[in-house]
Amino acid sequence: MPMASARPPQEQGSGRALDVRRLGVVPYAEGLSIQDELIARRRSGEIPDTLLLLEHPHVITLGSSADSEHVLVDEAERKRLGLEIFEVGRGGGVTYHGPGQLVAYPILDLKPDRKDLHAYLRDLEEVLIRVAASHGIRAVRRPGLTGVWTDHGKLAAVGVRVSSPWITSHGVALNVSSDLDFFDRIVPCGIVGEGVTTMERESGRVLGVEAVRPAFERSFAEVFGYEARVA
Repeated sequence: MPMASARPPQEQGSGRALDVRRLGVVPYAEGLSIQDELIARRRSGEIPDTLLLLEHPHVITLGSSADSEHVLVDEAERKRLGLEIFEVGRGGGVTYHGPGQLVAYPILDLKPDRKDLHAYLRDLEEVLIRVAASHGIRAVRRPGLTGVWTDHGKLAAVGVRVSSPWITSHGVALNVSSDLDFFDRIVPCGIVGEGVTTMERESGRVLGVEAVRPAFERSFAEVFGYEARVA
């Protein structure tokens, strides 16, 4: 996928500069490649902090703490469903991505004053909580777990990677209008007996990724102190 021309990082107004890239539907392998390229460019100072917003075709991903037994569908069934599978370098367990899910990959340099992984995860959760609230949905954290929930189940997953020196990748997956049947093919994030939900289900309104994206961009900029621009 072509990349926008490089622009050096710069402060804008009272916030850090953030490039927002709206990529549409991106195959998972291509998404990994884009992240790798941008990590290198961010590390060299060629680009500012960058937020990728996209959807993936149906795919199961296994993070660093994933148990392969939490994939509940065999190869033949995956092929029938068009469901790819990848082992990836992010934290967390088994997750599903697919149409109707807003995926956000922040490529951020956390140096010098944001080198706190716990705080970074909590800030990502705060973004998700605010996006849900903007559509009348009450989402909350759960002690000892990562992500956000409603009374009906998990609304969004968080799984990140931090590469030396303190460059982030991977990120969050917010279920907007996801087909929940696909979550029956995994044990999401290794949490047994928990449901999964969507913003459509919680709000009782028809929603799409495009309708939710502006609130995500705005909330991300607010929580992290950025001045966002579409790249």
